[in-house]
Amino acid sequence: MDPRGIADVGERLVAQTERVIVGQRETVRLLLVALLSERHVLLEGPPGVAKTLLARVFSKGLALRFGRIQFTPDMMPGDILGTNIYDFQSSRFQLNRGPIFTEMLLADEINRTPPKTQAALLEAMEERSVTIDGQRYPLGGGFMVIATQNPIEQEGTYPLPEAQLDRFLFKLIVGYPDRAEELELVSRHGRSRGTLEEQLASLEAIASLPFLEEARATIAAFTLNPEMTAYIVDLVRATREHTALLCGGSPRATSRLAAAAKARALVEGRDYVIPDDVKALFTHAMRHRLVLSPAAEIESLGPAEIIAQIIEQVPAPR
Repeated sequence: MDPRGIADVGERLVAQTERVIVGQRETVRLLLVALLSERHVLLEGPPGVAKTLLARVFSKGLALRFGRIQFTPDMMPGDILGTNIYDFQSSRFQLNRGPIFTEMLLADEINRTPPKTQAALLEAMEERSVTIDGQRYPLGGGFMVIATQNPIEQEGTYPLPEAQLDRFLFKLIVGYPDRAEELELVSRHGRSRGTLEEQLASLEAIASLPFLEEARATIAAFTLNPEMTAYIVDLVRATREHTALLCGGSPRATSRLAAAAKARALVEGRDYVIPDDVKALFTHAMRHRLVLSPAAEIESLGPAEIIAQIIEQVPAPR
């Protein structure tokens, strides 16, 4: 596939999203990078910044079946996966499929459910399948989890364990719009006619699953040069050696970052990776994987500052 074709789809997705949502251009592009990389995204931000709407608009633009799970403290794994129910007419158990059997899954407020229920997503996110009563069920190549969590409401939440965080390619911070964007948002709502559902119904499918499969084949077809591979490895290894960190990026993070850099290059219309591709993704790919040391927390040193130090210290290939 011509990289310019993938870049065109990305631009059209951004343009269509802006018909409904103001100020999330880069987030849409990163969601596309994650989808092309066959990985998942964690969105963190305060209430009311259109995290849920963003996932719906994104899935509509790619003609993917959309499903949503509203996580609550009393939710059980069977509420996500489904359960086998005995059918007296056929004298057999029939699977009543849960909401995980979709393509674009919004896991809304994922940290409001206990770890036992959060763990129901582990196999699905890594292997694109679920196991129910010993039977394995594939979820398909279009499966992607977009999870949301609120950073300010701590009461009644259950932090995601490191094993689950590591399955997210990116953690994207969705903040408040700036003043100009908020003015446009209010003005647009004053001019708009029709409900939100009617606006969503008017959106077109810009691409589909066959496009994704062809684009992913294109990503797999070209390889990183040795210098760029070494740069990615050195960046991730530097997180394990930093004195302010107890835990850095895993080997899984290294391979996922490499794949995401290739996907970003295609979204930018290139069939080769440059250092700026890696730098642009490194913060998003690492901020949720780092465990700070007590000394770093005392000094109010956060992941963003540490990641910036590492990018500055590790020499990039020319």
